[in-house]
Amino acid sequence: MATAAQRPHADTAAQAVVEVLAASGIRRCYTVPGESFLELADAVDRHPALSLVSTRHENGAGFMAEAEAKLTGVPAVAAATRGPGAANLAVGVHTARQDSTPMVVFLGQAESDRLGREAFQEVDLTAFYTPITKWATTVHRADRLAEATAEALRVATTGRPGPVAIAVPGDLFGQRVEPRVMPAPPEVPRPSLGGATRDRMAAWLARAERPVIVAGGGARGARGELVRVAERFQAGVYASWRRQDVFPNDHPLYLGHLGLGAPEPVLEALGGADAVLVVGCRLGETTTQGYRLPPEGAEVAQIDIDADRLGAGRGLWLAAVADAATALAELAGSGGRAARRDWGPARRRWVESTVPPPEAEEHTGPGMHPWSVVSAMREALPEDALITNDAGNFAAFLHRGWWFRHPRTQLAPTSGAMGYAVPAAVAAKIAAPGRTVVAVAGDGGALMTGQELETAVREGAAVTVVVFQNGLYGTIAMHQARELGRIAGTRISGPLDLAGYARSLGALGATVRTRPELVRALAAAVAADRPTLVDVRTDPEVISPGATLTDLLGGG
Repeated sequence: MATAAQRPHADTAAQAVVEVLAASGIRRCYTVPGESFLELADAVDRHPALSLVSTRHENGAGFMAEAEAKLTGVPAVAAATRGPGAANLAVGVHTARQDSTPMVVFLGQAESDRLGREAFQEVDLTAFYTPITKWATTVHRADRLAEATAEALRVATTGRPGPVAIAVPGDLFGQRVEPRVMPAPPEVPRPSLGGATRDRMAAWLARAERPVIVAGGGARGARGELVRVAERFQAGVYASWRRQDVFPNDHPLYLGHLGLGAPEPVLEALGGADAVLVVGCRLGETTTQGYRLPPEGAEVAQIDIDADRLGAGRGLWLAAVADAATALAELAGSGGRAARRDWGPARRRWVESTVPPPEAEEHTGPGMHPWSVVSAMREALPEDALITNDAGNFAAFLHRGWWFRHPRTQLAPTSGAMGYAVPAAVAAKIAAPGRTVVAVAGDGGALMTGQELETAVREGAAVTVVVFQNGLYGTIAMHQARELGRIAGTRISGPLDLAGYARSLGALGATVRTRPELVRALAAAVAADRPTLVDVRTDPEVISPGATLTDLLGGG
């Protein structure tokens, strides 16, 4: 007998698709509605288990779907129409690809009888999306749409998770289809290390003198197991790029974050390691600090769900295709154990790197020192606040100064996509309404997707948005000043009344220039029942934690 999740119940192809989505646990579709998927939007909106969230730009829809899936582990859906909508959505899809986030994308296409004629807004969407997805396809028969949707969900959630895209000619969703019994969603495979590999890896960690673990997003759901492995083998732990919540930052074995501009003293323990276990992350450019770490003399073992990622970029002593949580649980229960190792000096180097320098407290510039902004956040916000952060130089201060003590408290794009923070915060608050959610952005990124504050107001998502407003595209200004000795095109108008902008969208807004003002504004924002934007005027001279703009321009 078919279960409720399997029971045929559909009239149109769109309704058949929605039944598959609902049976798989998907709860939301983020979109700017388009004429090429009218029936899909209608079917989502009418289904009792699903919600249709209309955004102000497809870029916001893409980031929202990615953020919800990253937070919950369950795919979300994004939908866009034809060439322009698909192009706007692509940044969020690329983010999902680089961040290994499961996501299902529906792209409305020109009608079947007009394909290939350069019809209105027609683009070869399969070709467009193939490089930024795990799988992209165009479905040409209405009775195959539900099947394609089930396959998309399987691809998105198995192996290395990622986005999939289904392009659908606009005449298909409304066609009548015969009800079909769809198979129940498959369980995601969780391969283990196996006894021999487990024992070999455990013995290796136990005999190492300076073992280090580098943990990434694949280990996010295995925090407890990761802690037990680190403690059993007395291994220091680094978080990979923008995965700082993978391991409790207040644990004595936590040694730091492998992010952009990581201080050299923080990297010493990794540079001196003789054994490095990489779990659930790619050895990408930022995590390896420009492909120079782990050091050549270290033996490196890697555990990853995706065989294609193993050894990509460097040779390995041992490679294991396994689910991170399963593998870590096996290692935590193995017979190996190491004597206590003294990671105190390495730990202190990281702790010292999180402390604002004296000049931050003594700062008398035209705006707040970015370090003081992060210090005020630590004072005013609950330590389990969920932080979504944008791309930009302001983030270097956040990454250094904020301690991620609790699981699932960071949503950040490893792709470095500007405009991520505000939509991500909105989606996180919708998906987890009981959480305190705080978006942190620069003024450049905030104005790329800040209009999604209206979405937050409409959806009742009372997020807090902290904007570092310094009137610069700061990251590029830093590179220009360092490489060219001058800047071009990176000064943006300001200061802008961003608090007024927020109020125009129905949110609350506050402008602050001092730390006490910021502490008060943050406390009020967290207690508010509406979204709040806090516009923090920061000093453009303080371009990074280690440099001033004047020094880089040669005027210091």
